[in-house]
Amino acid sequence: MTSAPRTVAVVGGGRMGAGIAQSFATAGAAVTVVESGAEAAAAALDRIGGSLRRAAERGHLAEAAEQVAGRVTAVPTVADLPPETELVVEAVPEDAALKARLLKAAEDAVGDTTVLATNTSSLSVTDLAAVLRRPDRFLGMHFFNPVPASALVEIVVAPGTAPHTVEAALEWTRALGKQDVVVRDSPGFASSRLGLALGLEAIRMVEEGVAAPEAIDDAMRLGYKHPMGPLRLTDLVGLDVRLAIAEYLHATLGDRFAPPQLLRDKVARGELGHKTGQGFYAW
Repeated sequence: MTSAPRTVAVVGGGRMGAGIAQSFATAGAAVTVVESGAEAAAAALDRIGGSLRRAAERGHLAEAAEQVAGRVTAVPTVADLPPETELVVEAVPEDAALKARLLKAAEDAVGDTTVLATNTSSLSVTDLAAVLRRPDRFLGMHFFNPVPASALVEIVVAPGTAPHTVEAALEWTRALGKQDVVVRDSPGFASSRLGLALGLEAIRMVEEGVAAPEAIDDAMRLGYKHPMGPLRLTDLVGLDVRLAIAEYLHATLGDRFAPPQLLRDKVARGELGHKTGQGFYAW
């Protein structure tokens, strides 16, 4: 029988970090969320509490929402993490320097047996491991949005990742009731690389006037049984996030991942998708 880690830390309390924290707390773990500033910390805890209440209303929680939320606390810096933390998941924006700095600080704060993971959707796990003293205890755990409802966790294995670290990550993933997919570290892994290729081509089709966003999405949803179309998914992921991934894959894998000008223009106008109320759709 699989079991969740007893103690988990999540660095970053945004949409992804809050979802990861909620999932582990629901599985019984004591979770510490790192979020600087009292206002940001309160917002992260409110985000988790609200999501738990909605899950309880839908009958998706075995416990009261308040009981699960009571297992989540917030601290202002990674230096404040409990040394006994079994797993640290970094879930900050796709900025390699920021991730490296926070992962190194987290490694300094916790014990030698703690597993560190990054939730990056495209950046090199191998490069991030290079800043750590114990790269054997580090790997990628790529969760998907919205985390509590998504079934997938992509386990990204770097050359220096120890087999027992992978085994622990697989056990914890299954304890969350999620399905693992194990991939070797490479730009975009499996999910981001394939998903972005489809999303960028859909954006090019809008740019070229081939069809409206709704028609393109319906073609993939009805014809290929995708749960949602690539443009609606882009709105949910965030156009800024998609652009950052595209720029990274363009630099590492070549011109087939060059961002369309329409994507750049929308991001420049602040049309980032669901989170701003406007992307390829009005929300």
